[in-house]
Amino acid sequence: MAIKATIFKCELVISDLIRHYYQTHNLTLARHPSETDERMMLRILIFALNAHELLEMTKGISTDGEPDLWQKSLSGEIHHWIELGQPDERRLRQASGRSKAVTLLTYGGNAPQIWWQQNKAKLSNIKNLSVWNIDEQQSKALADIAERSMRIQVMLDTDQISISSENHALEISLEQYQ
Repeated sequence: MAIKATIFKCELVISDLIRHYYQTHNLTLARHPSETDERMMLRILIFALNAHELLEMTKGISTDGEPDLWQKSLSGEIHHWIELGQPDERRLRQASGRSKAVTLLTYGGNAPQIWWQQNKAKLSNIKNLSVWNIDEQQSKALADIAERSMRIQVMLDTDQISISSENHALEISLEQYQ
């Protein structure tokens, strides 16, 4: 018998001082059995960073043809394709052809820097691609917030991302590769 996904509920309160976006999103996340708390919380973080009323979580890890999140127009066109990890360069190239913007958040210690050095030349000519990295200690600290039912507040300012929950408060910074 296959192991089923674990369901998490998150009330995500976003105060984006850069884009003047102030909204609460009630998210239901299905964490695939092979997904870690760290990766699931990174999905919540990247949602907060790109929040929009039409942004949604996809089936993600369990589906090859979909990103982790996407924003589609009302007519079904993909406006924003959002991935986590270190995907194949070909996947990012295809995503850039299917959507107006592609965002990638890498994580996992030294692996993202190695991946970036190997793929930098091939990816640098994709004009609608943004690549970011989160420090391993910060992503691990983010994983500590994970609970089956969460209320998370995220405040975004110029060079600062503040995340707080009932028992945690974190300052996160991302490194932009492209």
